[in-house]
Amino acid sequence: MIHDLSDRPADKRAGFARWLAARDCTDCWKAARETDTESKEEWLAAKRAAEQEAALAWATQFGMPQLEGPEKALDWGERSRHQLMTAAHTALVAEGSWDDADWAELEDKARAVTRAGWWIDQRDAEATDLLELLDAAAEADHGTENPFR
Repeated sequence: MIHDLSDRPADKRAGFARWLAARDCTDCWKAARETDTESKEEWLAAKRAAEQEAALAWATQFGMPQLEGPEKALDWGERSRHQLMTAAHTALVAEGSWDDADWAELEDKARAVTRAGWWIDQRDAEATDLLELLDAAAEADHGTENPFR
């Protein structure tokens, strides 16, 4: 692409010309950006597919029930449950002081929560808080004294 540098002061033309030489022209930049967007979308789709496959394999291996909820939330819920559970296992068992019996109790509580939306809502929670969150979910499922709920 040709640039008219006549409107620049003489002492700034050389520097601007070097800067321009190191950059793509507008058309090339736009084309590269469109390609980058497509490759990012492809990369994200491949990453999500791999995460989904890992989540389903994990759920099958550890006897986790299928989640319930809107169709578009199910995959996200599965991935969220898998990520939170594996992070909790690392924090509480592998790096923490929990034994197999403690973890088995947490797994049983996790099996009772089958709503995909709950797992999605907890996706940013601290892994060490999972037991408390599961206890709260169990209490909510059993009702409260509130007659208006």
